[in-house]
Amino acid sequence: MPERPDVRLDLIPTEPGVYLMKDKSGSVIYVGKAGNLRNRLTYYFSPAPEGDAKVLAMISRIASFDYIVTANELEAFILEANLIKENKPHYNILLRDDKEYPYICVTWQDMYPRVMKTFHIGRDVRQGALYYGPYLSGDLYHALKTIHDIFPLKTCKRVFPRDIGKERPCLNYYIGRCIAPCKGDVPSSAYRAVIADVCRFLEGRYDGLLGELKAKMTEASDDLRFEEAARWRDRLVALERLLKAQHVVAADKVDRDVIGIASNEAESCLIKVEVREGRAIRIVPFFFEKGEDLPAIIKAFLSQHYPDMPFVPAEILVPLDLTDADAAEASLTAMKGARVKIIHPKRGERVSILQFANENAKQNLLRHTLMGGAGQSRLDETLKQLAELVGLTGGLERIEAYDVSHLGGADRSASLVVFSGGKPERQAYRHFKLHEGDARDDYEAMREVLTRRLKRLDDKSFGQVPDLILVDGGRGQVSAVQPLVKDLGIALAGIVKDRRHRTRGLVTADGIVHELSVTEGDSDRAKKIALWRLLTAIQDEAHRFAGRLRKKQENKRQTRWTLESIPGVGPARRKKLMQAFGTMAAIEAASVDQLLEKGIDRRTAEAVHRHYHEEKT
Repeated sequence: MPERPDVRLDLIPTEPGVYLMKDKSGSVIYVGKAGNLRNRLTYYFSPAPEGDAKVLAMISRIASFDYIVTANELEAFILEANLIKENKPHYNILLRDDKEYPYICVTWQDMYPRVMKTFHIGRDVRQGALYYGPYLSGDLYHALKTIHDIFPLKTCKRVFPRDIGKERPCLNYYIGRCIAPCKGDVPSSAYRAVIADVCRFLEGRYDGLLGELKAKMTEASDDLRFEEAARWRDRLVALERLLKAQHVVAADKVDRDVIGIASNEAESCLIKVEVREGRAIRIVPFFFEKGEDLPAIIKAFLSQHYPDMPFVPAEILVPLDLTDADAAEASLTAMKGARVKIIHPKRGERVSILQFANENAKQNLLRHTLMGGAGQSRLDETLKQLAELVGLTGGLERIEAYDVSHLGGADRSASLVVFSGGKPERQAYRHFKLHEGDARDDYEAMREVLTRRLKRLDDKSFGQVPDLILVDGGRGQVSAVQPLVKDLGIALAGIVKDRRHRTRGLVTADGIVHELSVTEGDSDRAKKIALWRLLTAIQDEAHRFAGRLRKKQENKRQTRWTLESIPGVGPARRKKLMQAFGTMAAIEAASVDQLLEKGIDRRTAEAVHRHYHEEKT
């Protein structure tokens, strides 16, 4: 345990503000806010602080702290949310971006916006992109299908305006399912008008859309444009079919989000029900580990979920009284630009809507538990077991696993995968291009990648400092890199494999190999199996991610070698060909005219076509 900081509490201001607790590596492990900083910090640094196990564990890891004074509690509320999002502290309640639930992204920053599926909210939100969701996977599939049934959007991968006029319109144009911006006569404003209707649909503004579709169908029919009228009718039917499947939960048609919550001995489930024009248009569950305070979960959700949402409703119904409701209201009001109320209803229609949300939370929690969702507690036990094996006393949250590879002695590279709380954190994955050297020297390759990583421990693009580094290999690999980590407070271990390249055991920094094979009568059978599964999952993910890079490298080399053999095709023309056609197969299949249409000069076009066609005859 690090020494407790020597704190002069009398020097800490009594104003409102935010404080950041840090461990001995300097990583932020907790962010909190206070109306009176001195009073709050006095609690943490008292001789015998009280609290639950999680709070006491956090206090035991505090090596230093910072604080920021704010003008008022509203500023503290907003700053706390931003710092939690930026630092992702281990001991804060986090809405983890584990790619479990996808979003629909509308890229308004593009001249011809795209509507696409994504697994996290990106930085392009600052340029104008809108994100809707999150969705359950099946719900997202149906939402996208309905969008394409109702709105004449492109479904191809062409990028506009870059690809305008390069190819003829596809079948979707001729059957009325796309307005075909590829033709070149559809202005950006016309396509963006369609996208605006898509956003109205995603926001649940169905009544206005229904009226417009009916009016357009009637107008086309009156003008004897029966094929067009039939298309409007089909779109109208698709929207009406969706509305029939949705719950009508309120008569007043006020836009509101309704928060339901339920918990058991293993975990908690928070449900967000989006109610628009009286209908429940989207219901999404969020799960939290046991031991979290329910009001704290709701407050964390309010502060972390809504800042990136394109729409904040006028009302948010919550199932509990919240102590910081005024600050949360003020923050969301400032964000929306109009009054937002956080209400814990006691009577009337709102209570029945809240009961609907709470019942959904109970059902989702039960389903999650029956399907193994409560396995998080078992995963926590496995992480605790792994922490003991590698000599960690302060808990194990973040694991970084490294794998090195090469292609026939060239293109040496390394891959990093990250597991947080025992689950993959894919946005933190990295590839490293290594300096050319002896391809057989895995030790040197591992030393290079870890040296580069450990020099950037303060780089927030990597996330938090790892508690454990896993290398793919046995005693040799571990001993080769041990000097790099021994003074950093980071545990080190290697995954040992058998002859079939399957996980066999774990070698720790002291050189001891902990076998994970199970024998009859083994008293630790269940624990060994659980640990073996976790390490195998990490190893498989590291190999999968490394394999993805190797495939890219191999395709790139194959492209280079193939095109290099064509006389007159140098680096610039190779690049132009790949940008124009995308794949080697498309280049090989192209005619001279098609090559010319893509802007390739005649001499090169004839050389490419001759290489793939005439030389084979």
